[in-house]
Amino acid sequence: MDPTTQSAQISSSQGLADGQNSAKESKLSVKDLIYWRDPKKSGLVFGLSLLLLLSLAAFSFISVASYLLLALLCVTITFRIYKCVVQAVQKSSDGHPFKTLIDKDVSIPPETFRKHVDSSLTHINRALKQMSRLFLVEDLVDSLKLAVVMWLFTYVGAVFNGITILILADILLFAVPPVYEKNKSQIDQYIDVIRTQVNTTMAKLQEKLPGAVKRSKTE
Repeated sequence: MDPTTQSAQISSSQGLADGQNSAKESKLSVKDLIYWRDPKKSGLVFGLSLLLLLSLAAFSFISVASYLLLALLCVTITFRIYKCVVQAVQKSSDGHPFKTLIDKDVSIPPETFRKHVDSSLTHINRALKQMSRLFLVEDLVDSLKLAVVMWLFTYVGAVFNGITILILADILLFAVPPVYEKNKSQIDQYIDVIRTQVNTTMAKLQEKLPGAVKRSKTE
């Protein structure tokens, strides 16, 4: 095999491995955050995300984004001017204060980009297939479930707007996991009871509805 081709394949495989490792680390870090493994980091992320959502509830997205970018520019410009003044007074030649960050490669590897695109495409195709199955009433019971959920969401939408729902979701995301972890056995028992009742009700409903597709037969 040509050495150039072999080295390209090795670098490609290394890029895929790095992408998989980074994905695993990101998943682990998110899990650690919502389970409050490190209270300082979890509190910081929760506070910033809640502050951002509250800002979006009070101001438009363009205003919030503009203020955030303006604040970031003020910090970096002020720090750059400060370092320039210090270098001029001390007559030192430390160079640009952000040189290490400027020289850092922030480009996305093509292999990582393709991997995420392929993964997203798989989820999109699965969602399209599921939507087609529900809206074309392949299974009458599942379509009725969707109709009930959409009907309930009309009441939710009348009470809450999108930002309010996101704020509640953010609070629940950081509040529910630690509570569930501390009371896992008791919560699992209640969930099993509810799941059994729902499955029994759905089975009776499937028997009474005309034209319903029985999953037990198809499976």
